[in-house]
Amino acid sequence: MTKISFCGISGNGVSAVAQIMAKKGFEVRGSDRSFDNGGDQDRRKALEEVGIKIYPQDGSAITDDVDILYVSTAVEDSIPDVKAAKAKNIPIKTRPDLLAELFHQYPHNIAVSGTSGKTTTTGMIGYILDTLGKKPCTINGGYMKNYAAQKGIPNIIYNQGDICVIEADESNGSIEKYTPYIGIINNIGMDHKSLDELETLFHNFAGRCTHGLVVNRDCDNCKDIRNDKIANLSFSIEDSSADFFANNIKAIPGGTSYTLDGREFKIRLIGRFNVSNALAAIAACSLLGVDKFAAAQALEGFLGTQRRLEVVGTKKDITFIDDFAHNPDKVMGSMSALKDYPGRVIVMFQPHGFAPMKLTGRDIVKSFAAQMGKDDILVMPDIYFAGGTADQSISSKQLIEEAVSLGVNARYIPARKDVEDFILKNAKAGDRVVIMGARDNTLPDFSRKLLQEI
Repeated sequence: MTKISFCGISGNGVSAVAQIMAKKGFEVRGSDRSFDNGGDQDRRKALEEVGIKIYPQDGSAITDDVDILYVSTAVEDSIPDVKAAKAKNIPIKTRPDLLAELFHQYPHNIAVSGTSGKTTTTGMIGYILDTLGKKPCTINGGYMKNYAAQKGIPNIIYNQGDICVIEADESNGSIEKYTPYIGIINNIGMDHKSLDELETLFHNFAGRCTHGLVVNRDCDNCKDIRNDKIANLSFSIEDSSADFFANNIKAIPGGTSYTLDGREFKIRLIGRFNVSNALAAIAACSLLGVDKFAAAQALEGFLGTQRRLEVVGTKKDITFIDDFAHNPDKVMGSMSALKDYPGRVIVMFQPHGFAPMKLTGRDIVKSFAAQMGKDDILVMPDIYFAGGTADQSISSKQLIEEAVSLGVNARYIPARKDVEDFILKNAKAGDRVVIMGARDNTLPDFSRKLLQEI
């Protein structure tokens, strides 16, 4: 039996492929410094439930009989596991390397790309296909709430069919590793790379699709991308000439309703952008022969993915929401969806790294400014720093000063505890308190702590 070790196994991407390998019968082990620091213990327990052995991140997981070490793209060469593998001449590959190997084992593989909406759209496709008996293997970057009761972390749907659905990530360039049967381009917006770099990556991705390509006609940066050798489908919530068009979009309690070709459907997610995600999923499934109305009907049972405008709970008529938004388009979409409903919004936005904030921080601030009313409040703690040698020449204080100059009611509060005190003191009946940001796995716990203490 092949023995595989994973470094950084608590991360959403690494934990997903590690669980798939365990389910395929490999002997899987792993380490994560967050476990060593006492964090993410629920994730540790979930991984152990599916037979994965967890080691300290001190190199002890890398025994002589380990066949390969897979690392997160965020892992540095100074990590003890990496040093141990090099000393023993054990091959080292990245999580995207393994994801590509798994993906290409399935003849009907679907890769969901775009700078926003990948996780939700991937979850939607997996759920549609699973609900309709198509037995997909789905490898996602977030928890799918419909699968919360299964053993392990619910960022996978494991079936032994001939379909595999994944996110194709552009942020680390791994999108270049995939040659999909069906590809989706949800959108192209500023995130981890310049628009020129991104457009090149997505054009090349489209050219590698072998059966079908699904493109968002509402995004100027991708609407004209085609692959003339295969089927091309478009979706839109603005242009009725698109192949899949939704109109009559309305915010309803606990979700959104829309009309598709004369028939009304609903999703249990808020925001027009989630109707767009639904259309992308329905279009992709149609390329596998799934009836569009059957797909839309199936989606009415989709509960969403955690940390995507996830309502954590309501207490004293104050609703607490956990959200993964971290780039300008995601922030714009989330804030627009929140403002479809009445009530003041208090947002704690935690910037998710110095390099991303240098590239997109000011555009993120502009997204907040475009959506927030005079009574809404934006709070920003210090930039999340996971270690390493990042250029720290940008700060949350600078971003808040920019927000104030644009008329946002914004405050720089460096420490998490002080943010907590501010929210508990200022939140009142009718408010929505949103904890927003990426990478830091303690953010969901923070939103739940606020709910308990309010």
